[in-house]
Amino acid sequence: MSEIGPAEPWIVREIGAPDEQDGALLQGESVFALANGHIGLRANLEEPHCGGMPGTFLNSLFEERDLQYPEEGFGFPEVTQTIVNGPNGKRIALFVDGESFDLRTGEVRSHERVLDLRAGTLTREVEWVSPAGVPVWLRTERLVSFRRPSVAAVRYSVRAEAELRVESDLVVDEDLPPPREDDPRASAIIQDPFAPVSHNDDVLVLRTRRSGLTVAAAVTHTGAPGEVSAEPELIRWTSTARGEITFEKFLAYRWPAADEVVADRDAAARDGFDVLAAEQREYLDDFWAGADVEVDGDPDIQQAVRFGLFHVLQAGAQAGPHPIPAKGLTGNGYDGHTLWDTETYVLRALTYTHPGCVGPALKWRHSTLGDARDRARELGLDGAAFPWRTISGPECSGYWPAGTAALHVNADIADAVLRYEAATGDEEFMREAGHEILTETAKLWKSVAYFDDEGVAHIAGVTGPDEYTALMDDNIYTNLMAQRTLRAAGLDDEAGRLADSLSIPYAEGRDVHEQAAGFTRLPEWDFTDNEYPLMLGHHYLNLYRKQVVKQADLVLAMMVRGDAFTADEKRRNFAYYEARTVRDSSLSAPIQAVLAAELGHLSLAHDYLAEAALLDLRGGGESGGDGLHIAACAGGWIALVMGFGGMRDHEGRLSFGPRLPPGLQRLAFRLHWRGATLTVTVKRDAVTYTADGDVTFRHEGKEVQVQAGEELTFAIDPIGDIPAPPSPRPPRRHSPPA
Repeated sequence: MSEIGPAEPWIVREIGAPDEQDGALLQGESVFALANGHIGLRANLEEPHCGGMPGTFLNSLFEERDLQYPEEGFGFPEVTQTIVNGPNGKRIALFVDGESFDLRTGEVRSHERVLDLRAGTLTREVEWVSPAGVPVWLRTERLVSFRRPSVAAVRYSVRAEAELRVESDLVVDEDLPPPREDDPRASAIIQDPFAPVSHNDDVLVLRTRRSGLTVAAAVTHTGAPGEVSAEPELIRWTSTARGEITFEKFLAYRWPAADEVVADRDAAARDGFDVLAAEQREYLDDFWAGADVEVDGDPDIQQAVRFGLFHVLQAGAQAGPHPIPAKGLTGNGYDGHTLWDTETYVLRALTYTHPGCVGPALKWRHSTLGDARDRARELGLDGAAFPWRTISGPECSGYWPAGTAALHVNADIADAVLRYEAATGDEEFMREAGHEILTETAKLWKSVAYFDDEGVAHIAGVTGPDEYTALMDDNIYTNLMAQRTLRAAGLDDEAGRLADSLSIPYAEGRDVHEQAAGFTRLPEWDFTDNEYPLMLGHHYLNLYRKQVVKQADLVLAMMVRGDAFTADEKRRNFAYYEARTVRDSSLSAPIQAVLAAELGHLSLAHDYLAEAALLDLRGGGESGGDGLHIAACAGGWIALVMGFGGMRDHEGRLSFGPRLPPGLQRLAFRLHWRGATLTVTVKRDAVTYTADGDVTFRHEGKEVQVQAGEELTFAIDPIGDIPAPPSPRPPRRHSPPA
């Protein structure tokens, strides 16, 4: 039985052999996954094991499948896309005096895996005694290169006083476990997606049977003698020796074109594992120098925020020209689709920690404008209607009330463009892609909005971020985000008038904003005796008709468009919606943390921070094997930097209003802004700003400038920790392990 060890600042340690019966095997495969945005390797054990979820994911390598509907309707997507398990080069079988190395047999004396967040490697060390009584020592190191997008490598060493045989494979079309039926995020499972094209002793070339995507996988081994056998779907390198075998295995993947895969592999093998590891460390040293977050007072959160940033980086570092999926490349959840999480959560963190990832991610969105324009025409709209779920660009969601109707995704993408432009000043990107995205999304809002007889503009029949409230008029989040796009695009006077006239529903009798027009007049939900998530025990028809909120919606609007609300409005709104939000989505807690911190509910904000940051690492969020919640990984950074750091970026202007909860003594973080790195250090009574270049920002509403090498310190007025507003259920607290 394995468990994640006590929190350590820079590593995540698994102690004990993972057991398929308690979910630790699947969780570990996701938690310890390695990726670079282009290639993703789930942390499957090297030896063949029937209990896990095999996963070698190559970004945007997918197969198509038909969508079936009980009743057809115009504009329903007919085809969806599902990520497939690519050629697996992780599999290494070991035989000791003819007996198979298998943790389920013999005696496991020790087993440990370590994910090093600064080295970017996964190390495994095992001491095992075979059923025949032979002690065996095994050590493996694995990396997926940040510097070389197509390359992954393994160093493998085994010792035993016995005859050893290693069979190291590159294998295609492994058997996959059936999909989970109790989780809406679960992916379809596509068995045998590849047709062989060609093969030799070191390269397999394959093509997906329906989508027609070609992938080439190359492998080689160094450091020990061996023999190779090859078939259309299997290359096997076999090495035998007595006492010890040590070798390095190099893999390269190319798709949809297969050229240069051999050159990539050969260059990696020529340089060797040590060079790849040194490159990896250098890359991560540069990243952490401008992205690290330091937390004093909560070791679990310290580990978790770095773990989250590491996986956000792994999801996006080499993603372009492909998307950043909701699960990154750690699993096949959501079929490998990209959703609005990418722009609103993941790119928000990357814009300020690794902006070099963001331009390519947004250029991928720009590359799909043709599909988005086609979808808009199909819906009878102008401009571009970006998809709710996709891999290559077309809409892949068959559930249109939460999908197609969630038009806010278009404004989310435009907002990410504006945020990136403000933070980087990348005018070349704006000329090549950004301005066109803004223009096409503004055209969409012009065509979907309308004026009533009193000159008020409305957007009818949409679904906001809250998927328990669908097909409503004037969702505040949607309207405020559309307003920002319309103003920024500067299409014409009509667009400006539309932006100024969009309805912002307000319930005078309750003295709060309405999440959507009429929301506060709906019947209240009965929160007694419910099992969560509600969507698995109640029909959406019932959820849609009640005041129950799946995830932050109006509260999200108050974070990203805080300039549209007064402080008193935020306090009343937060209290009202806190009592109706059940957080059946991992997207909710980080946003509630930010607003709770801003409004003085500091202990509550700390709880929500923990819920987001520890979700997959310690909170049991990833127990099904379908991958980490990459938006929640970004959510730890959002809750700390935007919550307790008080960072905002309204209208492209950087500002801070920091405050710490009772449980933290110090918070320090770094941000990239216009070519400079700004370091913010928050203590209980003061905040200090330093930078390696000139940076202008607002501190508590007052404009200041810190010059290169200068240190500015401001006192922080102490505030009390305001008790949390009523909630339908208490926050899921994550206490440090005993």
